[in-house]
Amino acid sequence: MGNCGNFFNLIIIFSVALITYNIIISANAPLKQDFPGPSNPSSNRKITIDPIIKMPTDLPKPQKKRLFHTAVTSSDSVYNTWQCRIMYYWFKKFQNQPGSEMGGFTRILHSGSSDNFMDEIPTFVAQPLPSGQDQGYIVLNRPWAFVQWLEQADIKEDYILMAEPDHIIVKPMPNLAVDEIGAAFPFFYIEPKKYETVLRKFFPEDKGPITSIDPIGNSPVIVGKESLKKIAPTWMNVSLAMKKDPEADKAFGWVLEMYGYAIASALDGVGYTLYKDFMIQPPWDTEVGNKFIIHYTYGCDYDMKGKLTYGKIGEWRFDKRSYDNSYPPRNLPLPPPGVPDSVDFRWQQYENPHCLPPLRLELQQELNIQKIH
Repeated sequence: MGNCGNFFNLIIIFSVALITYNIIISANAPLKQDFPGPSNPSSNRKITIDPIIKMPTDLPKPQKKRLFHTAVTSSDSVYNTWQCRIMYYWFKKFQNQPGSEMGGFTRILHSGSSDNFMDEIPTFVAQPLPSGQDQGYIVLNRPWAFVQWLEQADIKEDYILMAEPDHIIVKPMPNLAVDEIGAAFPFFYIEPKKYETVLRKFFPEDKGPITSIDPIGNSPVIVGKESLKKIAPTWMNVSLAMKKDPEADKAFGWVLEMYGYAIASALDGVGYTLYKDFMIQPPWDTEVGNKFIIHYTYGCDYDMKGKLTYGKIGEWRFDKRSYDNSYPPRNLPLPPPGVPDSVDFRWQQYENPHCLPPLRLELQQELNIQKIH
C-alpha cells in the first residue's frame, strides 16, 4: 500500500513538472496563427474570418478615382466644329455616370482666335504653326497645339485622353492607363517593321529595336500628364522633320503625324498597353459590344437590304466628308434594316446638336447650344 502511494505521488510530481515546463516554453515561443487571412502570410485562402472572432485589418478600401482630362484638337472649320459639338454632347452624357473616370474636357482650337462656341464647349485657343510650316498638312498643327496647351493651361487631372472630333463616346469610360504605362488603340496600318528603313532616320538603332515603336497614333490614347509633357515637343519636332523628308512624306502620307507620335513615345521611353476594345471603326467593325468609342472616319454605304456596298455609293449612306462645308441636315434618313449593330448604334448616337430632335431638347438647353443661321 505504501508503494502504491509513492507511485501516485511520483505521477503527480511528474505531471506538475510537465505542465510547468509547457507553460514556460509557450510563454517564450511566438504564437502561431492558424486562421486564414492577413495574419497568416502562408495562407492562400480567401479571408473568411468571422468578424466576431477576428477582424481582418486589410480589407479592400474604396479606390480613389483616377480622373483623366479629355482633349480634342480642332480647327475653326464648319467640318470640325459640328463634329466637336457632337463629341462634347456625348461626353457630357456619360461624364458623371457610374464607372466613369472622365474629368474635364477641352477643345484645343488651333485657329489662333476664338469662335462662337467658346461658351458651349470649354476651349483653349492655340496658335497655328507659322504660315507654310504645315505644308498643307493641317494635322501638323495638332502636336504644336498640344505643346501650347500643356505649357499654359491649368490641367487638374493627372492623365490625358487625346481624342478627335469624329469620336463618339458610347459608355462611361474608366482610366485605362496604369501608372507610367499609357493605354492606346492599335491601328493595323501603323507598321513600324514594314517601314524600318525610313523610320531609322528618326529612331536610330542605338535607341532600341524598331519594335519599341508601338502601332499607335496619338488618338485615342490615355497617358500620364507628365509623360505627355515630355512627348509633345518631341512629337512636334519629329512630325515636322518627317514632313520635310520626301521619303517619309511619301511613305506615310495622311498618317505621318500618327507615326510621329509613336516615334516620339519610343524616344521618350513611354510605353502603352494596346486596347483593341478602346474603339471601333464602322463599317469594318460591326459590333459595339464593350467598346468605349465609335470612330466614324469611314463612309458607310448600304443598299436598302442592309448589304455593304463599299466603294460604291449606296442607296443609304453616311459619310462625314459629305458635310465639310455645312452642318448635316435635320432628319437624316435612318439606316435600312439589317445594317450591323455598329452602324445602327452610331446613327442613334449621332444627333446634330445644331438641330436636336425634341427628345434631346433638355440637353440642348443644358449645354446652351446656339443655333446657327
